[in-house]
Amino acid sequence: MYRERLHLSWWLWAGALGLTALLAAEIWMGTSGARAWLPFTVLLPLTAGGLWWLGRIPIRVTADDLRVDDARLPLRYVADVVALDADGRRELLGVAADPLAFVIQRPWIGGAVQIVLDDPADPTPYWVISSRHPIELATAIGSHAVESRVGESRVGESRVGGSTAAGSDGRGSASGRADPEG
Repeated sequence: MYRERLHLSWWLWAGALGLTALLAAEIWMGTSGARAWLPFTVLLPLTAGGLWWLGRIPIRVTADDLRVDDARLPLRYVADVVALDADGRRELLGVAADPLAFVIQRPWIGGAVQIVLDDPADPTPYWVISSRHPIELATAIGSHAVESRVGESRVGESRVGGSTAAGSDGRGSASGRADPEG
């Protein structure tokens, strides 16, 4: 099991709240009375709420699926997982980007994980998820994906005429789909 939250760094909070306080002070200087404190009571909580909202994305890997915010990916469809550093993420999301890819990217987080999918019913070729710990996330997804495929092939196995057939196609595919290599 793996958990991570894509929260903002403390220095982003400090910078944003500092700039907001400066803006509120500028507005405060131009007014008097109770209206003078209005910018502080409105702008600072709005900024804090916006910063919290930007850092709310949770990542969870369980035995069966990967959840990123509201999105859910069953691990049986994971073909490969690649941990990316900042340069690899930049290249994958820049020149090599696929418009059908599912991307949860936070610019203040350097690392990322690319999850290549093997689902013929889904046009999404891969997911790219920002992560502060891309190696740990890739390891968790990879190990649970292998366990998910092994568990699925054991559940789908049946004895047919003295031979073992896995899945519905009888070709030994762990997912019940045809093996592309034959």
